[in-house]
Amino acid sequence: MTPKSRIRTALAASLAVATLGTFAAGVGVAGEEDGKQRGRAGEREIAALFDQWNAALLTGDPEKVADRYAEDAVLLPTASSRIRTDHEGITDYFAHFLQKKPRGEKLRSVIHLLDRNSALDAGLYRFHLTDPRTGVTKAVDARYTYQYEKRDGRWLIVNHHSSVVPAES
Repeated sequence: MTPKSRIRTALAASLAVATLGTFAAGVGVAGEEDGKQRGRAGEREIAALFDQWNAALLTGDPEKVADRYAEDAVLLPTASSRIRTDHEGITDYFAHFLQKKPRGEKLRSVIHLLDRNSALDAGLYRFHLTDPRTGVTKAVDARYTYQYEKRDGRWLIVNHHSSVVPAES
C-alpha cells in the first residue's frame, strides 16, 4: 500500500467514524426527546387521576369514591384521625366527608413517575366544604400525597395522605 493510499484509507475511516458518531448522537437526542414527551404525557395522565377522583366526590356517592382506591389501600384522611386500610373503612370515611359536599382544586402539584405502573402526586389542594347545618361554604387548604399503582390496566390509589395545612408560625 502506498503512502497516498494509506492516507486515503485513514481519511475514509475517520470520515466513517465521524458520520457514524453524528448519526448515533442524533439518535440519542431523538430518544431523549421521545422520553421527555412520554414523561409529559405520563404526568398528564397522573394529573388527570385527581380530576377523576374529584368527579367521584361530586357524585355524592361514597362507593364511587372508594372505587378509586385499591382493596389494600391506606387512607390517612383530612378530617379524621382514624387510618382507613380497607374498602369498608374508606367508604365509611367518604360517607361522612361527602355530607360537606366537598369540591377540590389543586393549588400545586409535583408528580413523579416511578415506573410504568407506579407514580406519586404530592402537593397542595383546596377543598370547598359546605356545612350541612348552615349551608355556609368555607375553603380548607390541605397537603396531599397520592401514590398510584396500575393494576390490571387501571390506575388505583394505594396510599393517600391528606392533612390540613398548619397555621404559619
